[in-house]
Amino acid sequence: MEEGKGSRVRVHSKLRVMSSTPIEPNKVHKLSALDHAMALHTVHVIFYYRANPFHEGPMELDMDNLRITLSEHLCLYPPVTGRLVRDGEGNWEVKCNDAGIRMVRASVGVTVDEWLRSADASEERDLTVWENMPQDPIIWSPLRIQLNDFEGGGLAIGLSFTHTHADPTSATLFFKSWADFHRGGLPILQPPIFNLPAFTNHPTVNPSLKTSEYYIKKCKETETVQSTKMPTLTFRFSGSKVMKCLSQVHPICPEATPFDVLAALFWLRIMRFTSPTPLSVCLDLRNHKTKAIPFHYFGNALHFSSLSLHTEALEGCDELGHVAGLVHKHVTGIKEEGEFWTALDWFESRKGETGKYAPPFRMYGPELTCISMEHLFSGDCDDESLTYGAMFREEEKPVHVSYNVGNVGAGKGLIMVMPSPGDRLGRTVMVSLPEKQQISILSQDQAIMELDPQMLLSGRR
Repeated sequence: MEEGKGSRVRVHSKLRVMSSTPIEPNKVHKLSALDHAMALHTVHVIFYYRANPFHEGPMELDMDNLRITLSEHLCLYPPVTGRLVRDGEGNWEVKCNDAGIRMVRASVGVTVDEWLRSADASEERDLTVWENMPQDPIIWSPLRIQLNDFEGGGLAIGLSFTHTHADPTSATLFFKSWADFHRGGLPILQPPIFNLPAFTNHPTVNPSLKTSEYYIKKCKETETVQSTKMPTLTFRFSGSKVMKCLSQVHPICPEATPFDVLAALFWLRIMRFTSPTPLSVCLDLRNHKTKAIPFHYFGNALHFSSLSLHTEALEGCDELGHVAGLVHKHVTGIKEEGEFWTALDWFESRKGETGKYAPPFRMYGPELTCISMEHLFSGDCDDESLTYGAMFREEEKPVHVSYNVGNVGAGKGLIMVMPSPGDRLGRTVMVSLPEKQQISILSQDQAIMELDPQMLLSGRR
């Protein structure tokens, strides 16, 4: 958390939560090549509620009870309660011990609705324990939870952790299983798994020139571009407006998804005031095609790939439908056994003679990057209770869930297409761009405004 002068968030208690069951001695969790590649980034997820979903009868949130259920829940997550250390080759691993995680309690001087109207992305960081990893993290907690009490009974629960540990889907499933356990000791049907045989036993693939060039470009940009904090704006689109947008593109691309059309829309509108730029598409490959990565895998299962757009090809055609079709073809063409393992092998190939991984670089950039959370709606999931629409009981659905990735400000921007709680067809789009003026232009864009989005966390007081 970055509490400072003028902040409406006030921290008033801190504690450490440990697993209720001692960790077996000398237990170590090895991190994959992809985990190491994500090391410059952090993940921050905030669940907003108008009323406390954890209350028991007439009682408000009991900090002790919540801590107890979290302590019991952590028994399933040994890598979460441990500490990052270097192994003999100089690579990161998790020493699984009983060091525990950090929990913070804070109060906010406004209601949840007022906050969502008036706060901006910078102030929203105050709802999470936003702290960079020190040079020596031996006593540093990689997972931190902040409970924020709003006026009027609202609550926001912020989760923060290193991207080396896991990705946004992992955070969502961790929170869901904790909530289930707290409200009645509900069993976890699919406990988390932390190691996948496929990461070490997949068929050997020689990294392609295309893959190498893509990641080498990322690496060079990390070295030459200075990171800045990007202004951010969040748009919420109702299911009816998303369907309207889909109906416009279905004559050209009948199988287009909400992600396809919204990624295409924002890509096109951003290029109106920037130079033509490729789109870096970020997909979560849990249960994507071959199901080599189960939904309950706790770690990193992201794949980045580049999609180019030749603007001259748009002349005389339906821009949105054409580009949505390109996005759809690109996304459905990703194959785990091909491009994903090729990328993984490229990261492995960057090891030095000692076996140490090369320094990480910014994965979210340098191109305009678009992240899809569409897999949380996937009918391919073996356990439908894991899809986003079934994650929360009807009376306990959050009013908003905010996903943020730290340290992305060294590229052309970030677009994240996320679920909208309580509206299966609705989507929330978070956009971060290098300049505040670009965000201002986008907030008044006619094509976007025709979909009547609700503006959240816009900083408009």
